[in-house]
Amino acid sequence: MLTFERYDKILSLLQEQKVAKLQELVDETGASESTIRRDLTILENEQKLKRIHGGASIVKSKVDEPTMIEKKQQFNTEKRQIGKRAASFVKDGDCLYIDAGTTTQAMIPYIEAKDVVIVSNGLNIIEQSMLHHFRTYVVGGYVKTGTHAFVGKGAVDAIQEFRFDKAFMGTNGIDLNFGFSTPDPEEAHIKKLAIKQSSQAYVLADPSKFGDATFAKFANIEDAILITIDGKDDDYIEKLSNLTNLEVVNNDDIHNHS
Repeated sequence: MLTFERYDKILSLLQEQKVAKLQELVDETGASESTIRRDLTILENEQKLKRIHGGASIVKSKVDEPTMIEKKQQFNTEKRQIGKRAASFVKDGDCLYIDAGTTTQAMIPYIEAKDVVIVSNGLNIIEQSMLHHFRTYVVGGYVKTGTHAFVGKGAVDAIQEFRFDKAFMGTNGIDLNFGFSTPDPEEAHIKKLAIKQSSQAYVLADPSKFGDATFAKFANIEDAILITIDGKDDDYIEKLSNLTNLEVVNNDDIHNHS
């Protein structure tokens, strides 16, 4: 296969799936892993894709936001590992804010603490929390069709009535300078307020979010402990470790960098 044909195959697969793992691209093109890595570097330099942990994704605009369906199809193994680590921080009697999202949802089955109270603005979180018999409070407001998150004045008013021991947040972007961000300013406002109302905040994110700055910032890097998973071909974790507290999951072995 000629070089330009490989490029077309790579970009076509990304357009179809939004995200592709390295092995998928190897299988699709028949090229070696080292060749695909080189192709991805070239295409990223041409701003035709974004390299992520273990593969590549399409280049998104600052306001593009994946739907809940799209999120559920991506990085499920990584999300479970991150969720398991996040759940280990929950103590008996904690009052938690758990942000809307699939990575935050992944922590709920692993919570072993007793008498835990969960407040959330996510329909998926509410359902999962009730399924596991946690005392659950719903943040009201307008429900976004794509992400199933409650936003708006109703959500803001409700969160102001609570104080949390810990907040577990999702994010769409992690940038060394810009901080944590999300495409929707209304959702950013909810996230910012939840962090403010919490004694300790955690952000749960897989390495595909590294280096991204989406439209609306909701926190500085140092405002929360970042729980992520080791990207073997990515030095971003080392850069982040100079700025913030990290909990890095690596093949179910936990390495605490703080």
